[in-house]
Amino acid sequence: VQLQASGGGLVPAGGSLRLSCIVSGLDLDYYALGWFRQAPGKEREGIASIGDSVGTTYYSDSVKGRFIISRDNAKSTVYLQMTSLKPEDTAVYYCAAGPTFDYMPLKTRGYDYWGQGTLVTVSS
Repeated sequence: VQLQASGGGLVPAGGSLRLSCIVSGLDLDYYALGWFRQAPGKEREGIASIGDSVGTTYYSDSVKGRFIISRDNAKSTVYLQMTSLKPEDTAVYYCAAGPTFDYMPLKTRGYDYWGQGTLVTVSS
């Protein structure tokens, strides 16, 4: 199993980025997909999750209304469209996959497989 995240970078406040994560080795029909982030000195935080191919989504209050998670099972990919970025969004962003039968949308313990992380830096 491998999750490969990409799309991070340096962006000014108010800007946008789209993260992608390609998943291999899993049948995504049985897995929820999520995005987490970890800022320096802070715990890993669940920010967005999509439970199944129907598209049920969950967001943390910190990103609701600014970020959109989506998935394309045919491409084995999950996306995170980020808009109106703020300096406090600066973090390493991780994608993750967890079984739908034990779904905990924004909890790290609900996910079994993790990507390597991609750094997002938002300048003020």
